[in-house]
Amino acid sequence: MFKPTAIATALTVFFASSAVADSGPVVVELFTSQGCSSCPPADRILHDLVKREDVIGLALHVDYWDYIGWKDAYADPDHTLRQRTYARQGGRSMIYTPQMVVNGQQDVVGAQARDLDRLIDAHLKALPQASVKASRSGGDVTVDVTPVELPEGEIYDVRVVQYSPMRHASIRRGELAGHELDYANVVESWLMAGQWDGAAPQQFSAVLTSELPAVVLVQQAGHGPIVAAAHVK
Repeated sequence: MFKPTAIATALTVFFASSAVADSGPVVVELFTSQGCSSCPPADRILHDLVKREDVIGLALHVDYWDYIGWKDAYADPDHTLRQRTYARQGGRSMIYTPQMVVNGQQDVVGAQARDLDRLIDAHLKALPQASVKASRSGGDVTVDVTPVELPEGEIYDVRVVQYSPMRHASIRRGELAGHELDYANVVESWLMAGQWDGAAPQQFSAVLTSELPAVVLVQQAGHGPIVAAAHVK
């Protein structure tokens, strides 16, 4: 019977570590609103997250706080729908702000920085399931996806998300009346580049709607786990 030598063991550790290092950035989606008085601490956490190379932080402003007297100019009903779908996927009947969803799988209530850090670290240490690279030429984006360790029979949405790195709001009414707030990585648009069966490498393309920066998310269809993500460069 073959017995691993010290060198073989070291090589195994090396390649395992390399796989972890290539797992790509962790996606943190913050569901927030200018009408929510509990949201500013979570918004500040996102300001710190977007500075990290190993995290893609996105602010998705929702519209269900608008009724209390202040309409969030950055809110999108599609963001609310996305949050509701995540809730159904997780067996929850309610949605709330602020909420952070990590890689489309776990959620963090409010501004619990320690809980969030633990989830991010766990995803960074997990073996990669797929890899994605994206390049940009003017308004054209080319996306290359490659399977690593994906379950068979699943379909994945390949989406290009554009965002504003920083937006300012002067809030005049509602729970945060009188506040001047800055919001990081505010999601402005979503594009579906295509769907992927995860069986073999494939290339997709998309045409951006603006000059804003973009990221690519590869996510199991139906708002399942995000299996790969990358900045468009």
